[in-house]
Amino acid sequence: MKNILLNIFALWALCSIIGCSDFLEEKSDSRLATPVTLEDNQALMDRTFNTVLSNSISGQISADEIYITDADYGNLIYEFEKRLYTWQPNEVSSSDENDWGSCYRRINVCNTVLYNIEHYQIAGAENLKGQALALRAAIYLEAAQIYCLVYNESTANTDLGLPLRLDPDINIPSKRSSLKETYSQIISDLKEAAMLLPNTQIALIRPSKATTLGYLSRTYLFMGDYQNALEYGKQTLSINDNLIDFNTLNPSDSYPIKSMNTEILLHSSMVYSQFLSSSMAKIPQSLYNIYDNNDLRKSIYFRFNTAQQILFKGNYSGGATRMTSLATDEVYLNVAESYARLNDMQLAMQTLNELLKTRWKTGTYIPMTANSQSETLNIILKERRKELLFRGLRWSDLKRYNRDGAGISLQRTVNGTTYILPPNDLRYAIAIPEDIIKMTGMPQNPR
Repeated sequence: MKNILLNIFALWALCSIIGCSDFLEEKSDSRLATPVTLEDNQALMDRTFNTVLSNSISGQISADEIYITDADYGNLIYEFEKRLYTWQPNEVSSSDENDWGSCYRRINVCNTVLYNIEHYQIAGAENLKGQALALRAAIYLEAAQIYCLVYNESTANTDLGLPLRLDPDINIPSKRSSLKETYSQIISDLKEAAMLLPNTQIALIRPSKATTLGYLSRTYLFMGDYQNALEYGKQTLSINDNLIDFNTLNPSDSYPIKSMNTEILLHSSMVYSQFLSSSMAKIPQSLYNIYDNNDLRKSIYFRFNTAQQILFKGNYSGGATRMTSLATDEVYLNVAESYARLNDMQLAMQTLNELLKTRWKTGTYIPMTANSQSETLNIILKERRKELLFRGLRWSDLKRYNRDGAGISLQRTVNGTTYILPPNDLRYAIAIPEDIIKMTGMPQNPR
């Protein structure tokens, strides 16, 4: 009551000074609430938590790169993380607690900036428009890996895609597109962005032309279009082909790979997750064992806790933050794999060796060779798994490998119960939160 009386007194005092009618009739300046300038809208894009620093965690939890102990499983706060880990068919959490809400909140920022540029006829906004288009495409690609089945050209016209919201108006009903329409929108946004953006930006939180080309390479790789994955990968590396020489890193550092390093094309990270924390998420011994002792990634990426469990410290953040950054090492692997898929083994291995020689102790690396397409692919895909660990890509890779006949089955045991995810299971398209289904009437992912 005391606070209410103080507020009333303050309002009375203000009215007595300036005249109450004048004060109440004063119109607010809409420019204070609506971003109408180039600087305002760039500030929206640069607010990193709403753009590049809250990427999805569902794929990382669901894939086979990490595990948690039964004790840690019991201590998880969010039920939806437990359900992701055990591949439950339904997602019951609120969209505010998981990746669906995060994806569409970030997409809405991009849509708002794109609307403002056009509606307020903001001059000199080509770079900004390119950033918004590129980031919107990247987020839609991210969401498609979680909530859609793997892209298959023969079924993409009928497979369920995402609601393609291209306008910030929240009153427009959400309807699911086809998977083909979803990927077509992603590609269209990226290609338009590439024509608007400079090769590089003043900050790595802003998408550049190199970023958009790298995302095009990733998109086409996920689709199984290896000719385009190769072409856009090569274009990316023509702008930035830098690699870190791991011999220059200190494996004794808590986090040896520094933030904003020379390989990063777009700085981004996963939203914080208790499940993925630096002490809870463990690396399987079988995965650790595939690294050669002269492979510097073995000491740069991993550390042991007091229980001799293996933890990951190879984040591209310089700290505990789990990175999803698009980087040149991924692009080298995209190019190498695409060459192999197109039956050019020589260039495939040459590209892979360019990457790997920066990862091994000086003087110990012997360039790899292969005698067949299958051997070449096996080597490249093994190195892809080793290089891109904890970057949020393994879930997508599992989906596309199984589409192409790899037959990879996932299995984990929690509190004595064994859970299995067979190849090409419908649960590879994670369920959309129930509140979204009820609110929109959109079809749920089939089970």
